Amino acid sequence: MEKRITYKIDTEEEKTREVHVRKPDWLKVKLGETAGFTKTQKIVQNHSLHTICSSGRCPNMGECWDRGTATFMIGGDICTRSCKFCNTKTGKPMPLDMREPENVANSIRLMDLKHAVVTSVDRDDLPDLGAEHWVKTIEAIREKNPLTTIEVLVPDFQGKEVLIDMVCAAKPDVMAHNMETIRRLTPEIRSAAKYDVSLRTIGRIAENNIFSKSGIMLGLGETKEEVFELMNDLLSVGCKSLTIGQYLQPTRKHFPVKDYIHPDIFEDFKNIALSKGFKTVVSGPLVRSSYHADISFSS
Repeated sequence: MEKRITYKIDTEEEKTREVHVRKPDWLKVKLGETAGFTKTQKIVQNHSLHTICSSGRCPNMGECWDRGTATFMIGGDICTRSCKFCNTKTGKPMPLDMREPENVANSIRLMDLKHAVVTSVDRDDLPDLGAEHWVKTIEAIREKNPLTTIEVLVPDFQGKEVLIDMVCAAKPDVMAHNMETIRRLTPEIRSAAKYDVSLRTIGRIAENNIFSKSGIMLGLGETKEEVFELMNDLLSVGCKSLTIGQYLQPTRKHFPVKDYIHPDIFEDFKNIALSKGFKTVVSGPLVRSSYHADISFSS
């Protein structure tokens, strides 16, 4: 197969109209139900858990669930924001489930996870934006799984340092907040989040001496130079780890894919990011922020 070397749609005409870009072979993944997959599925269902694996239609769900890993999503399954790239339900969330921290902690114990990843919906409806619920979840995981390293992927908490500090004080081993895309596209792609607020959130995490991490998507219409600028911005606030993946349009209602990036270009970005100073970089078409997080953290 001829290697695709284009990075994005180039002509002005194509930039201004929605173009259907055919999905390449390297992104076609089959979801097979193995014994490991079924076991993980039962644990998730029996404990009434939400996972970003299913709500986000992650292409790696089959692989990760077969390995006995899942990314837990707390705060319910309804987000107060409506980003154009995300498949999570949006609207008025239900009240917090006070049993959720315990359920997540028990599930991690049943899965015998050495590295647990937890994320959440945005809860802009709550006075503390969900910070206390985050703290209770981290504490419950630590109590029941003292040998498990904990990675959390948090919202921006609207940039409120007191709330970011509250979660940092619970001492997760890794604390991530995703930039998602470059500065120019942020207002179009993300419904409420602001580029500089996200940078400040990551910077505050680093100031608390927590291993800081972020993730971005490619294929939204960014240029290589804009990606390099984003890398520099992250490094300037102390970000240590970066994930780079391909944006996949969840439904026709979401932002269209502008281009599918060749795996070789993802490898180039990885090498450049490492040369710039990131400690760990995971980059590839199927990469998501929690993909092989256990391997990345231990490397």
